[in-house]
Amino acid sequence: QVQLVESGGGLVQAGGSLRLSCTASRLIVGFVDRGWYRQAPGKPREMVATLRSDGSTNYADSVKGRFTISRDNAKNTMYLQMNSLKREDTAVYTCNIRTGPGTDYWGRGTQVTIAS
Repeated sequence: QVQLVESGGGLVQAGGSLRLSCTASRLIVGFVDRGWYRQAPGKPREMVATLRSDGSTNYADSVKGRFTISRDNAKNTMYLQMNSLKREDTAVYTCNIRTGPGTDYWGRGTQVTIAS
C-alpha cells in the first residue's frame, strides 16, 4: 500500500502561482505513472497533467504553458507548479500514482481557490 498526501493548496489571486506537492509514504521503484487531477464543483474529475515512467508529460489544453508537473525521487514527492492562475483553475486537486494496470493510488486532495 501507498499513501499519498497533497499539500500546497490555498487561496491566491488570479495571475498568481502555487506549487502543489504530493508525497508518497514509501519509495516506489520501477514502473510508475504519476498524475494530477482536479474536480471543480458540479463538474467531473479531469486530468490536469501526467508524468509517465519514461519521463514523458501530458497536459490538459487548459493548463498548457502554465502548469508543470515534476518529481523528486529522493523525496518520494511529485509537484505541480501552477502559474498564471485563473478563476477556472479553482478545484480540488488530487494526485495519482499508478504502479501497474489497475493499481492506482490516490491522495485525498487539496483545495485550490483562485480569487479575481
